Amino acid sequence: MTAMTAMTAMTDIPAAAQAVDAAITSRRSIRAFLPTPVPRATVEDILAVAARAPSGTNTQPWKVHVLTGASQAELTRRIVAAYDDPAQRATHHEEYAYYPTEWVSPYIDRRRKVGWDLYGLLGIGKTDKARMHAQHGRNYRFFDAPVGLIFTIDRIMQQGSWLDYGMFLQNIMVAARGRGLDTCPQAAFTQFHRIIEEQLGIAGSEMVVCGMSLGHADLAAVENALVTEREPVAGFARFHE
Repeated sequence: MTAMTAMTAMTDIPAAAQAVDAAITSRRSIRAFLPTPVPRATVEDILAVAARAPSGTNTQPWKVHVLTGASQAELTRRIVAAYDDPAQRATHHEEYAYYPTEWVSPYIDRRRKVGWDLYGLLGIGKTDKARMHAQHGRNYRFFDAPVGLIFTIDRIMQQGSWLDYGMFLQNIMVAARGRGLDTCPQAAFTQFHRIIEEQLGIAGSEMVVCGMSLGHADLAAVENALVTEREPVAGFARFHE
């Protein structure tokens, strides 16, 4: 397809579809936020839209804890203290395997590339373990975002509900983009699920799925220049005709 043909094709897409496409394709994992507050009403609107995600037999397995102000600061303080103390950190483990136990190509190659691309922007060398540790620790500060989200699911729910949960999380991120906001989904929080459960009063019947930062991106932050690559359709789709 030539550039002119592609441009013509774009003009054939209805405006509503273009808006949806823009919200999806402009979504990135933002790792530095401005302190600009996000009104509670806006967060509620985003969650209400996201709740239209499909789920098997309408089970709607998602539960959300919204943290701002003192509550967010206290959770950050407690997790960072545990993360920065090797002895404490060694006692905290994830409850479920997010990543494979054995990495193979092309997945390990993509993982390494995004890591080194980020560190390259930040000027972090491959042997600079202290700065790597500090950068990863920014997860637990919600990258300075004014809103932190913690997601949980009832332990009785099975794999299908986790698939449903993924669609809910994606809806949040796309709805946020439609409102000029940015996000960063964070599996890093699962390591410290015991601290999260204690502070938020989460019942033992619930499991921490992940966290998410929400707010206005700091576009002056160099780490936010990172735009990850995507495999072209021809690389992952087979058309059976």
